[in-house]
Amino acid sequence: MRTEISVKKVRGRFVRQVEEISGQDLLACNQCGKCSAGCPIVAQMDILPSQVIRMAQLGMEEVLETNTIWICASCLTCVARCPKGVDLPRLMEALRQIALRKGVAKLDLNDLPEDLLQELPQLAVIGGCRKYMK
Repeated sequence: MRTEISVKKVRGRFVRQVEEISGQDLLACNQCGKCSAGCPIVAQMDILPSQVIRMAQLGMEEVLETNTIWICASCLTCVARCPKGVDLPRLMEALRQIALRKGVAKLDLNDLPEDLLQELPQLAVIGGCRKYMK
């Protein structure tokens, strides 16, 4: 699948919506990768946290279809490591809210294999449950 990148898309409705909901400036991220390097559950993600930010920066709504936005444990390790002070868990939460509004929920906690539940940090499981509370 080929995605067109344009100024219109980078400063478009989707980017504004993510920034408004999260209260974060997407362009503050300079893609240093410290968020991905420090993430304790990055091995369970389909794309890196830094890639989530890049996709959002570029206005790529396909980011809503990734498992990473649902797997983020919101443990704040990325925030502590970020030299620019970007609050990635707030961005992930904004993306989850947008995805839920569009009906794009990818993670059903009932479908998680028992061995994965034993393997994942408890915070990740609790964070996943919280994401579905209305």
